[in-house]
This record gives sequence, C-alpha cells and structure tokens, in this order.
Amino acid sequence: MNSSKIGWVIDSTATLSADFIEKHNIHVVPLFVIFGETSYKENIEIGSKEFYEKLADSKTLPKTSQPSPGEMIELFQELKGKYDHVIAIHVTGALTGAYSGAIAAAKEAGVDAFVLDSQIGSFPLGKMVERAVELEQQGKSYEDIVAEIKTYPAKARLFLTPGSLEQLHKGGRVTGTQAVFATLLNMKVVMKFDEGRAVLSDKVRSHKRAIGKMVDYLEEEKSHVKEVTVIHADNLKEATSWKVELEKQFKDISFSITELSPVPGSHTGRGTVGLAWLGE
Repeated sequence: MNSSKIGWVIDSTATLSADFIEKHNIHVVPLFVIFGETSYKENIEIGSKEFYEKLADSKTLPKTSQPSPGEMIELFQELKGKYDHVIAIHVTGALTGAYSGAIAAAKEAGVDAFVLDSQIGSFPLGKMVERAVELEQQGKSYEDIVAEIKTYPAKARLFLTPGSLEQLHKGGRVTGTQAVFATLLNMKVVMKFDEGRAVLSDKVRSHKRAIGKMVDYLEEEKSHVKEVTVIHADNLKEATSWKVELEKQFKDISFSITELSPVPGSHTGRGTVGLAWLGE
C-alpha cells in the first residue's frame, strides 16, 4: 500500500461536491468574480444562483481574477508540514493564472509538488481530481499517480454554445472579428478547448444545429466515454430536456447536469449549454 501522504489542491472552478472535498480533505483555492468595485470569492462569497441573478441585473459585465500570490504561498507553506507530497490540479493555464501561481507558490514554499495544467475546467477538471484521489485510495505511489494524471488533459472534452458572444468578446475569449461576424449573420457558435485555449470550432445558423454539432462530437468518441455531463449557465430547463434526449440516444453512457460556476459563467453568459466528459 502507498504509505506517503498526498495533499490535494484544486481551484474553485472544479465541479466537486462539498461532501467530496470535505471527505478527502481537498484544499480549494478560490478564484474571484468582480462586479464593479466589489470582488467575491467563487463558491465561497458568491454561489452560482446569486451570481446569475447579479449577472441578469448588472449593467456592466463582471470581471474575473486569479488567486493572490500571497494566498497561494500561505497554503503551500501550510501543506509543507502536513504531507510528503502535494498534487495540484488547476483550470487551464491559458485562461487563468491559477496554474502558474501554484507552481510559483510551491517553489517559494519549498514544497515537493506536482502541478497539473488540466488544459480545461469545470466538470472534466473535477473528474480528474476524483480519479486521482481514487488512485491514491487504491494504494498507488505518488510517482504512479503523477504518471497517470499526466494523461488526463488529452482525454478531456468541453464543448459550449455560449449564451453571450458579447461577454466572450469583452473577456478576450474570442476576437472582435469573430464575434461581430457571428452576430451580424445571426449565427450560433460552438466552443471547444484546444491545448488549453478556448476556440470557436463551429459556426452554424441555429441553436439546434449548434446542439447537433456537440452531439456529433460525442458520437465520435462514445466508445471510450462512460460519463457525460450537460453543462449549463442558468439554463436548467434546456439542460434537463437535452439530458433526457441524450439518454435515449446513448444508452451506455451515464448523464448528469452541471451548472457552470461563476468564473466561467462570467465569460460565456447566461443561457450557455454544452457537453463535457473525461474519456477513459
């Protein structure tokens, strides 16, 4: 059995239940959502329900921010005396500074840590953590766990049709030309993650076709997918209806529903829907 103790670190964009986090003593570093002059720690000072209510009422679009360097260093210094090793798994480093911040904090604190850039976020990020913790419970060594989780980013998928191209554009997630082009022609887009970056994979004429494109992506990979979630941003009605349809079409796959947390929701907007999974 594995006798070394591993300290687990994630950021608040991972969709893990409070029970799972508490049971496995996972340390969560919060990212921030900023409305005007007021900043909120994601999932601590503001949850999804309150966030989307604020977003609906706000005249200006919210901003997001990474954890402070001091907060990260303090956490790793605390972990140094408690664990033999630390494994941190973070949202894509191409869009936030949590990954690079964790590397810097671990070095500053002198901690033996492996920091993984998940190259994605939300549900796939949470599944990476769940699988990694399961490996520890199976008695795998720290070295074997690190070797296995290095394979996870290539297996992760997240497709979204955003509710607001304006928010994507202002957040720097798509170029101005792409956003204006799609808006002028009343087009819908599908986003995917490519080596950690959010890119527009498809432009289609209707929301129905955007949904169809995401289903096509799942169809291509269904042979090595056991669990898929329907992602949504304050759009539970559509997510629930879509889940029912998907369960009829893909009988060997387990489906769930996951709401985008405030930080990614700040960029994609209310009404967003999508599909996400971590392949086997």
